[in-house]
Amino acid sequence: MAEQAVDTDGEPLGEPADGDADGVPPARGAGDGGVWSGATRAVLFAAAATVGRGFAGRRRELLALRADIDRAGLDTIAGRKAARSRVLLIAGRPGWGRTALAEELARRLADDYPDGVLQARLMTSAGDPVPTERTARDLLVRLGVTAPPGADEDELGEMLRDALAGKRVLLLLDDVAGAEQVDALLPDEPGCLVIAVSRGPLTGVPDVRPCTVGGLDVSAAVGLLAQYAGPTRITCDPVAAQSLVEECAGQPAALVLVGGWLAARPKDSVADVIERLRELPPSDGDVDRGARPLARAFRLAYGSLPPAVARMLRLLALAPAGSADAHTASALAGCSVADGRAALEGFAAYGMLRPREKGRYELPGCLDPLLRELLEATERPAEVELARARMLERTVRQLHACRLAAEPPGSPARKKLAALPGSLRFPSAVAAGEWLDSRLPALVEAARMAVEVGEVDTLARRLVAALTHALTAHRGAEGAAPELYGLHQLVLDVARRRDLPVERAAALLNLGDLDAGAGRIDKALARYKGALEAARSAGDPYTTGWALESIGGTYQELEDWNRAADWYGRALELRLSRRDLAAEARLYARLGTVRGYAGRWAEALRDWRAAAAACRRAGDLEGYARALSGTAKAQEKTGRSKEALRSWSEAAAAARRADEQARSQRGEAT
Repeated sequence: MAEQAVDTDGEPLGEPADGDADGVPPARGAGDGGVWSGATRAVLFAAAATVGRGFAGRRRELLALRADIDRAGLDTIAGRKAARSRVLLIAGRPGWGRTALAEELARRLADDYPDGVLQARLMTSAGDPVPTERTARDLLVRLGVTAPPGADEDELGEMLRDALAGKRVLLLLDDVAGAEQVDALLPDEPGCLVIAVSRGPLTGVPDVRPCTVGGLDVSAAVGLLAQYAGPTRITCDPVAAQSLVEECAGQPAALVLVGGWLAARPKDSVADVIERLRELPPSDGDVDRGARPLARAFRLAYGSLPPAVARMLRLLALAPAGSADAHTASALAGCSVADGRAALEGFAAYGMLRPREKGRYELPGCLDPLLRELLEATERPAEVELARARMLERTVRQLHACRLAAEPPGSPARKKLAALPGSLRFPSAVAAGEWLDSRLPALVEAARMAVEVGEVDTLARRLVAALTHALTAHRGAEGAAPELYGLHQLVLDVARRRDLPVERAAALLNLGDLDAGAGRIDKALARYKGALEAARSAGDPYTTGWALESIGGTYQELEDWNRAADWYGRALELRLSRRDLAAEARLYARLGTVRGYAGRWAEALRDWRAAAAACRRAGDLEGYARALSGTAKAQEKTGRSKEALRSWSEAAAAARRADEQARSQRGEAT
C-alpha cells in the first residue's frame, strides 16, 4: 500500500502518495477498480435528495409508556418513598423499531427533565457488552464531572449516582445486554427516568415496566413507506402498498429498506417490488420468521447496488463503534473523500445508515450482522486487513492534524497544518477540539479494535500515540488523564502480546504516574517496579533511569526518606555513567530534599552543592538558584550561619538573573 510515510509521533515524512487528494490509493479488489462511475454518482445523489423523514406510528405504545411513568410503583404501594428512578423497558428484536420508539419517547419527555437527556449504547457494533466503567465515565463527562483515571466500576457508578442526586435527568440506555448493566447505572434519584432498550426482559431490575414492540399497524407502516418512496406511488396503488406492508410484516427496518429501493427507482411500481421480493431464493433468514422480512429486504436493496458501492457498504462493518464519516468511508474503500461522502448520503437515503450530527452516520445494529456475514463470505482476509489498515492510517493523519491545530497561530505546527490536504485541515483550534470530542468514542473504539485484532500492532501503537498527543494538546495532561489511562493500558496489552519490553516499561511508567496522581500509591509502586524489570531486561538505560527515579519519588510520597534516598542514589549512579547533566542536577536536588527530611543535613549539604555545580555547568539559572537555596538551608541546619547568609545572597542574585533571562526570551521589558 503506497501510503504516505509517517513517523512514530504521526509526523508526515513526505508528500502524499499517488491516489486521491488525501493520499489514499485506490482500493484493489473493488468491483470497478475503485473508480466511481458517473452513473453510480447519479444513483447516490438521486437517493440522497429524498425528503426528510419523521417518526411513524406507535401511538398506543407511546401512550402506554407515558402512563407507566405516573403509575404507582411497588414502593409507593407499600407506603415507602421510591428509592431509585423508574425504569421503562422497550423490548424487541433489532429492526423492529425499538430504538426509534425510545428516542421518540425521550424527545417528547425532554421538557419534563430539564437537567438533560443522556443516551448510551451498551453493546458494541460487534455485539459485545460495553464495560460498565466505560459507560459510566462517558456519562460523567457529559454531566461535567471528571472521574479520576483508573477508577473501577463501583467507584464510577457511585460517582454517577452522586452526580444525578437531586436532578431530573432522562437516561436512555440502548442495546442493553443484561440487567446487571442497567442496575450498575441506575440512579438513586426518583426524579430521574431510565428508558432501557433490550432484546428481552430485564429480570433482576426491580419494578421495571416492559413494552414489547412488534410490527407497525398498516396505516403507520404505509406512512413510513411513503416517507422513503414518496407519496405518489403509494397513493396511486394503496392495495399494493398494503400488500407490501404485509410482505414486510410491518417491520420498520424492512419497510425503510424497501422504501429506499423504490426511491432510487422512480419508474418501478409498488407491485414491482413485491414481485422482486417474492422472487428472492430462500436464505438462512427465512428459517427465522422474525428475521425473514429484514433479511429479504436487505438482500433486495443490497443486490441492487453497484459493485463498488456494495463493497463500501460491506466494509462499513469495520467502522469503529458503527460510526462512519466521509474519511472513514473513503479510507475503507480506497476512494476520494467526495465519493465517500456521496456514498454515505446515498446509504442514508436507502435507509442503510442513520444520519447523526456533524457529518457522521451510524450503522443500524440490525444490519451489522448481515454486513459482517457478507464481508466474511465475499472479501479475502488480506483485503479486509488492507481496508482496516487504510482506515487506521487515515485516522492517525486526522489526529496529527488535530494536534497541530491546537498550536498557536503562526507557529511552525500551524504551518505544517496549512501544508496538509484540504480535507484534513481544521480551520481553528476550537473546530479541532470539537471534532476530537465528537469522535472520541469512535477513536477509542478504533484503538481498542486495532489492539484486539492483533495484526496491525505497528499502526495500533501509532494510533494510540496520535490520540494521546491530540488529547494532551487540547485538554492538557490533567484533563486528558482519564482517557490516557485506558490508552496506556492498550499500549501495555500490545507490548505484552508482542514481547516488547521497552514499550511495556514505558506504558507501566505512564500508568504508574496516573495511579500516583489519583492517590493509588501502592499500585503506582508496583507499576514502577514492573517497568524497572522490563527496562532492565531490554537493556535500556534511559527507561531504567526513569523507573528508578519514579520508585524513589513514590517512597518520597510515602515519606520513607531512607528508601527514597536509596533509589534516587541508584538512579543518580546510572545517570552519571551516561553523563546526563540535567538528570544529574535533578537527582542531586532530590537527594538533598529527602536527606534533609530525614535529618541527615551534612549529606544533604553535599547533595545541594553538587546540584548547584551541575546546574551551573548546564547553564540552568533557575535550577541554580533553587540549589543555592537548598544549600543555604542545609548550612543553617549544620551551624554554618555566615556561609548560609552568603548562599542566600547568591541564590537571590541567581533568581534575578533567571527572571531577566526569561523576560528577555519572551521579548518583555526588564
